[in-house]
Amino acid sequence: MRPLAPYASDPSRSRGRLYKLDEQETRGPRDAFQRDRDRIIHSVPFRRLRHKTQVFVAPDGDHFRVRLTHSLEVAQIGRTLARALGLNEDLTEALCLAHDIGHPPFGHSGEDALRDAMAPAGGFDHNAHTLRVLTQLESPYPRHHGLNLSWETLEGLAKHNGPVERPGWALAEVDAGYPLDLASWPSLEAQIAAISDDIAYDNHDIDDGLRAGLFTLDDLLEVPFVARHWDEVRRRYPDLEEQRLLPELIRDQIGRMVRHVLQETERRAAEAGVRIADDVRAAGKPLAGFTSAVAEEERQLRGFLYARMYRSPPILEIQAKAKTVLAGLFAAYKATPELLPEQWRVEGYDELGATRRIGDFIAGMTDRYAIGRYRELIGPVELPEGF
Repeated sequence: MRPLAPYASDPSRSRGRLYKLDEQETRGPRDAFQRDRDRIIHSVPFRRLRHKTQVFVAPDGDHFRVRLTHSLEVAQIGRTLARALGLNEDLTEALCLAHDIGHPPFGHSGEDALRDAMAPAGGFDHNAHTLRVLTQLESPYPRHHGLNLSWETLEGLAKHNGPVERPGWALAEVDAGYPLDLASWPSLEAQIAAISDDIAYDNHDIDDGLRAGLFTLDDLLEVPFVARHWDEVRRRYPDLEEQRLLPELIRDQIGRMVRHVLQETERRAAEAGVRIADDVRAAGKPLAGFTSAVAEEERQLRGFLYARMYRSPPILEIQAKAKTVLAGLFAAYKATPELLPEQWRVEGYDELGATRRIGDFIAGMTDRYAIGRYRELIGPVELPEGF
């Protein structure tokens, strides 16, 4: 195993936690980032990811990805990159596993519905909600709210998409209680977690899209990046049927992206002259990324997926029904707060607090729970089948 790079995040030099741990909370020989990863894995919001949309809403097929399996695949890619670069694998894994915890049911269509419903209260953003869940809503410990994660883990999640110049209300609340230096780039571990997310869904969504029949292999081969790798796979295995070669195609594409991220990240780090972890934050630009050649290829691949998968008529039809479900639930809870479970109600008249509390409750739902509650409170809803 490669030794840690000098600019890797060091758990012994962590900026700490909002609440100091006592001796009874330091169970076992784990460092700060290992403890964060374990707290995330054992949390209820992480378990709920198994029934939350990745692309397909409550899919019929057992082989389609959901938020949980996507997060595990991101973590596998992230650990591989972190190990090769000499970064802290445990922090990288924690960030990969937790990055989608704030997603509501039905993925981005659910987020759109909540953003609209909560507009008078500042809107909704799934990335900021991840921080809200982990610092306030998920509270398994007796002395404080939240999981009490280390500063580096919270920082990496807050800046999953880079520096945040104008945080929304949810992230601003977290930052006010525990400042996360939102204007700077995060650690290299966080940057690697973010690009691992891109690599995972760029490639695994191809697998799911083909399985669902949203496009064919011939359609996919219109993308030069895919066509080149397919030709290489066919040359290696000329006598095997196409179906047997599709997993090999996905592996080859992931491998190319990973190699180029390693090459480019090492180049940028050397060019920036980073020596310690804080140099990464002070660099003023991202240090992890694709080479320019692969960045363009990735842009073309993503364009294909948006056109033929994410915005395809079958997916848009499902998303429209999903938005109806969440909008209907929000309106029902807003009109009759007594429908909320007792622990989710807001005492007294506080419209802002009540609106955000309803958003918290709905965002935590799984696809199936949201559909069930809609049928119970409002009426029948049939989501298009076929996945």
